[in-house]
Order: sequence, then C-alpha cells, then structure tokens
Amino acid sequence: MERKKMKYSPKVVSIFSGCGGLDLGFHLEGYDTIWANDFAEWAVKSFEGYFGKVIHYGDITQINPYTDKSIPDCDMVLGGFPCQDFSIIWKQPGLNGTRGGLFRHFAEFVDAKKPKAFVAENVKGLLTANGGKAIETILKDFESIAPGYVVKPHLYNFAEYGVPQFRERVLIVGIRIDTGFNFVHPLPTHGPNGKKPYVTAGQALQGVEEVPTNNEKINIKEKTRQMLELIPEGGNFTDIPKDHPLYVKGMISHVYRRLKLDEPAKTIIAAGGGGTWGYHYPEPRPLTNRERARLQSFPDDFVFQGSVTEVRRQIGNAVPPEGVRLVARRLLPLFTGDFTPVDLREEYDKMKAMTVKERLSYVTEEMN
Repeated sequence: MERKKMKYSPKVVSIFSGCGGLDLGFHLEGYDTIWANDFAEWAVKSFEGYFGKVIHYGDITQINPYTDKSIPDCDMVLGGFPCQDFSIIWKQPGLNGTRGGLFRHFAEFVDAKKPKAFVAENVKGLLTANGGKAIETILKDFESIAPGYVVKPHLYNFAEYGVPQFRERVLIVGIRIDTGFNFVHPLPTHGPNGKKPYVTAGQALQGVEEVPTNNEKINIKEKTRQMLELIPEGGNFTDIPKDHPLYVKGMISHVYRRLKLDEPAKTIIAAGGGGTWGYHYPEPRPLTNRERARLQSFPDDFVFQGSVTEVRRQIGNAVPPEGVRLVARRLLPLFTGDFTPVDLREEYDKMKAMTVKERLSYVTEEMN
C-alpha cells in the first residue's frame, strides 16, 4: 500500500498499540507515529518490524506521561484501551476518581499531552457495559480534560468502509475545544449504505497463496476435515445433519464457520478452541494467518512475529487499517490548518447535556 505524501505529517503518540493496525490506517494517510507502547512482547516485535524502533515494550501502568520526558509532544493520541476494565464498578467520575485500570491511562496521556485530537477504539460491548455506566463515565472523563474536548462516539461496521469483514467497533473521537475544528464522522462508503459494493472475502483472498510470510497451513484432524466437508459455503456447524455421526449436540452455532466468497467474512477473532479459526471455502481447512490478515485488510508486506497462535492473537486483536483511513483523512485538515474554525463551545455544551443515546443519535445524524 502506498503511503500518502504530506507537507506536514501529524505526530502520533500511540498506546495499547498491539501490532499496529490502528497506527497503520493513520500511517497510510500520512501520519507519523513517533512513540508507541504495548506490553505484548510479540505484538511489539511485529509493530517494530513495520514502523521501526518507536515502540516501547512495557507496562503502561508503570509509565507516567506527566513526568516521563522521553515521551514526545504530539498532535494526536491513538489507541484501543482494553475492554476488560468495565466489570469494575467505578467509584467517582473525573480523573481523580479510581478508574477501571487501563482506561485511566489513556485519559492521562490525553491530559498530559493535550493533543489537538484523540481517537480511542473499543468493542461494541463498551456501549452496554455496566448497564451503560462505563461509556457515560468515559465520555464525561474525556470531556473534563482541560481545556475541554468535544467527544463524538460512533459504532462502525468496518465492512462499510472497505474492509472484507463484518466487524463492529466503537471509535471515540475527541477534538480539543480551542482548535475550532468541527469533526464529523464519515458516512459509509461500501455496502447498501454506501456507493460501492462490499469488498468480499473472495476478492480479499485472490493470490494469497503466493505470499511467503505467515501463511503456514494449520494441521487438523481427519475428523475435522470430514466435518468441514459437510458444511456448505457460508455455513457453520449447524449445517451438519442432526443424524450424522459427526454432529455434536449443544455445539454453539458460530463454530466451524466457512467463508462465503461473495460477501465480507464474519468477524475474525483472536483466540479460542476448536472451531473458532474461521474456515476456508472451497478447501476444507482453517484459514492461514495470512488469509486472516488479508480479511483484516493488512498489506502483505506487514510481517507478524511469533508462533502461529501468537500471530493469530495479534491479527484478531487488531483494528483493520483500511477501516479507519477515512477517519484519519477527515481529521487531516485539523493539523494542516486547511479549515474554517468555528466556536466549539456551543457544540461542547450541547453534547455535554445529552444522554449517551442522544449523543450517539446526534453523531449519526450529522454524518456526511
């Protein structure tokens, strides 16, 4: 993939970076990640292999962005803070409250660096975690960071933005109030809500067998191969006849899912036991990691480091780079100065008074 050439490359500090999917989407639009962090050793090696030695392997809870002079100033903070936090019932709002572990560190980086913008990525479940309290608290916390951020969350299905995979994720975009930049989330480009057809799994996998890296076939039992031969294109375990000796009662339906070549793949996941790999069609076998990377819109020159299981985890945890490129492009004028400033105070006050549901509706209605 060709990277855009820019007069000015906005500088990014990236945390919870993983192997670099979110960074790559921005990188391809001309952004420059100058400092990154993750504590998954092999993901860090994969990130470093593509972006160079800007990533620091270590525990984010041991890093203080207020006092650590090695962390440079930046135009933007990026990251997908983990979602495990939200089972913790938080005590009080604001950055002084005790926050479910890791979200707090993302907010502190924003508070310490005061970037013009931040983009935080999370799973769809964030919108309902703790009965809706988690997202409500997160939005309030982000808004309260001085001098104030206009915070716009939106649930994306990345298939609608050119990724050959149905994958729903929340992107929270925050704009510093004094910039006067009115960010609006971009409308879908692909599928029934866009102007172009979906990119299909079949299109994504064309020529993939020629790629030399991360493309090992996974050994499976003969029984599994026979089971897959009973499942049609786009089908899953429930397609095996109930009276067949290979049918197992009580097996959940999303296992042994085979690709449907004329539509995007189902969501690629990071880990799990038998039946969760995602399965090829017409060949009766699990997808290789390179095939999974293609379905996540990674370019073939992005080489993942580690064992097959470890690489599977990195790919399944990643943000598909193609899915965030339009957001990155939409934000560029903020950093080049190529926009007409507006007074964001009114927008800030209006959104602050909204419920989460009202805010999500408002953000969706203004998309263009």
